Order: sequence, then structure tokens, then C-alpha cells
Amino acid sequence: MALLLPTLVAVGVALLPVAYLVVRATEAGWETWQEVLARPRTLELVVNTLVLGFLVTATTLLAGVPTAWLLARTQLRMRGMWSVFAALPLAIPSYVAAFVWVSSPLRLQGLFGSWLILSLSTLPLVILPTVTALMTSDRTHEEVARTLGLSSWATAFRVTLPRAMPAATAGALLAFLYVLFDFGAVSILRYETLTRALFATYRASFDRGATAVLALVLVALTVAAVFVERRVRGRAGRHRVGSGSPRNAQTVPLGRWAPVAYAWLTLLAFLGIGVPAISLTNSVLTGQQGGVDAAELLSATAVTAWVAFLGAIVTVALALPVGILLARYPGRRTAVLEQFAYAGHALPGIVVGLGLVFFALSVAQPLYQTIALLVLAYAVLFLPKAIGATRSAVETAPPVLDEVARSLGRSTWGAIRSVTLPLAAPGVAAGALLVLLSIMKELPATLVLRPTGVDTLATELWTRTNVAAYSAAAPFAVALVLVAVVPAFLLSRAYGRLGEGDQ
Repeated sequence: MALLLPTLVAVGVALLPVAYLVVRATEAGWETWQEVLARPRTLELVVNTLVLGFLVTATTLLAGVPTAWLLARTQLRMRGMWSVFAALPLAIPSYVAAFVWVSSPLRLQGLFGSWLILSLSTLPLVILPTVTALMTSDRTHEEVARTLGLSSWATAFRVTLPRAMPAATAGALLAFLYVLFDFGAVSILRYETLTRALFATYRASFDRGATAVLALVLVALTVAAVFVERRVRGRAGRHRVGSGSPRNAQTVPLGRWAPVAYAWLTLLAFLGIGVPAISLTNSVLTGQQGGVDAAELLSATAVTAWVAFLGAIVTVALALPVGILLARYPGRRTAVLEQFAYAGHALPGIVVGLGLVFFALSVAQPLYQTIALLVLAYAVLFLPKAIGATRSAVETAPPVLDEVARSLGRSTWGAIRSVTLPLAAPGVAAGALLVLLSIMKELPATLVLRPTGVDTLATELWTRTNVAAYSAAAPFAVALVLVAVVPAFLLSRAYGRLGEGDQ
């Protein structure tokens, strides 16, 4: 099959980092495993990571569900504005948010600071799917409850919210995964987690065996979290949260709770958007008094755009055959290939970076300290996003057109080039923009794999913040946000056009 070989290549790339981590950890011997796992420090790091993860998960669930209810099911004024404010923290990298708060007069650090910043950064992961579930749930069940004598609020708590909880819980577990993967925020805030310890171990001793074992501990936690997330997502699928009745969701008046509701939404908007905007503006003005290194800023901006462009091109090129294969030939075997191709989804950036370092030093030394290895890491990390977009886009193109093209003498790839890709191009382009945006914000793998002297906006920000040079770091934070706005805006326009096309 013409698509099978390039699909196997993409799967091999996705599995490369974890495979070499396993090889390196196995070569280290049982003694190294015992020594690393028996360290009190290892247990402390695991506990710290889990504590932070559980705190953030619980916070996003407890704060996100009521917020989603306000946005979806109450007679809220300026609902569109509040919805935008609720989603905007996703556009701000967590390490930028951490920089904002650590450079503020409050000087937040440690567990409390990490909990607050990561909770604000991941809150949209719960709010957005819960809003969707609440707005599309079948009104029939609610109407039956009302006819049985339940009040609006009783119906909400006993009927509507339980049916939306699977979506909320799945979002909260994604927030837990985000905490496991995070490196920049906890490093800036001086909170010891597995990701920060991994980077420190790699930089300090370069003990490959011990580093690989510690990385596999993080992989084990990640796999367990992904397993739970998929189980919850599976249960969500068996609950009916789709729209079974083509009517708008019923909203309830806020009444005397209106001041509390607006105060809550204002507080979230202020903490998630207002504080970053005010703090970055103030830091830039303060930094300008000491001078801004325009050459370094422009260089980091250019490098960020260049490596993001290369990463997006390579990632989409690897994703195309996989997405087409999954869309055109669904089945058990292709499902297995899909799971392997999605391996990067379950790997923190620091683990991918270390895995590729070990691979380069052992097998492909010419790749070490090159842009090519960094781009390969981006492909591993963000391949699932490109595959998902490609698959969805190809599924909208009628398969019968491919068959007609082949009946007229075109080869499989000829039919794909002349028929499938032109029809799927808008969706594939949207996936490329999503990958581009993700690469611009990526930090841990970039820190591990970037060639000497090559710095992105993210690494420049991290380097300056790491030595408490907050005013000097501010221009890089602002530039990162401004650069990321471009693909984010184009992405929103692309999805808007796709939505209009579906209508």
C-alpha cells in the first residue's frame, strides 16, 4: 500500500524517544534502577508532582464547572465577552504567566504560586468542553424534571450538571496531564517536580542511566494519567451529552446572585488576563529605562519563527500519510498505528528531548546539536495535532472522487495529489497553524536540544527569569505573545471559514 511505508516512518519517529530511553535505562542495569528509585529525593519529587497535579485538577474542576454553568445556562449579560475572557488564558504560555507573577510585587513562588498559575492556565480546559456539553445537552430530560415539580436550580443540580460532568472531568484530567508536562512555570517559580529535576540532572551530571530511569518514572505517571483520561472519555461517550432536541438550552435568571456571578467572572478575567497585561506593560517600561537589546530580541524572534516554520512543515509532512490512511482505510490495524503515532501525546517535552539526545549520541552523532534534531522533537511532540486535523479534513472529501481518479489511470498518490489534498487543504492548513503556534510556545525540548548559541523567545525568557532579570525578560515575553497572536488569529479565521463551509 502506497500510504503504509510513510505511515510506518511517521510511527517510527514518534516512538524513537521512548524507545531509546528504555534502551538506555536497560543498559544502566538493575543497580541503577534500585539506586534511583530508592532515593528519598525521587519519592519527594513524585509526591511534589502529584500534589501539585491533584491541587490543580481539583481547582479547575471546582472553579470551571460553575463558570461554565454561568456562561452556558444563565441569563448573563455580554455573554460573548465573558466567554472570550474565559478562553484567553490558553493563549498565554504557563511560563509567561509564571514570569508575570514572580516579577510582580507579590513575588509568588513555590507550591502556592505553581498551583495558582497552573490553575489559571488550565482552567479553560475544563470550562470550554463543559460549556459545550451544557449548551448541547438534550432539553427533554430537563423538561421532564420540571413537570415532576423540580425547580430550575434543582433541575440543574440533579439533571443537567450530572450529564455534563464527564466532559468536565475529562478536561480536569487534561489539566493534570498539563501539570505533569510543565517545566517552565515550575522552574521559574522554584517548585521541585520531576520535570525540573530531570533537566537539572541532565545539565549537572549527564548521568545517562540515572536520567533515563528518572524520565521513565515520569513516563509511567503520564501513561497512568492518559489511561484514566481515556477511561473517563470513554464513559463520557456512553453518556448522552449531544443535542437530541434542536432547541436552544434553557437559561435561568441570576436574580440576587447576579453581583456574585459578575464579581467571580471579573476576578477570573483579572487574574488570568488583566494581571499579565498590566505586569508585562510595567516590566517593559521598566526594562526600557535600562535599555533593550534589540539585536538579541530580533534574533530570538527570527529563530522562533524559523524553527516553528520548519517544525510545522516536517510535522505536517509526516502526518499527511497517517491522516489519509486513517480516514480512507479505518480498521483494527490502522487503529494500532494511530495509537503508536500518538505516542508523543503521552510524553512530556523534557522526556522527548532526553530521548533524542540519547539517540543522537548513540546512533546519529552528526544530528547532535543541530536544528534538524530540534525539528524532529517538535514532530514527535505535535504529530497528533497534525494527524487529527488531516484526518478530519480528509474525511470531508468524498472517497468516490479518489476512486474515479484511479479509474482514469491515476496512481494512489496521483489521486491524492490531484483530488484529496486540494479538497482537504483548508483543514490541513489549520492543523499546520495549530502546530506552528504550539512550537512557538514550546520550552523544555527546546532547552535540551537547541544548538549552542541558538535561542528562541521562550529560551531567552527562561534564561533571564532564571537569574531574576525580570525587566530584561519582559520584552521577550511580550514579543512571544505578539508573535503567537499571528498564527492564533489565522487559526481562528481558518476554523471560521471551515465552519461556514459546513453550513
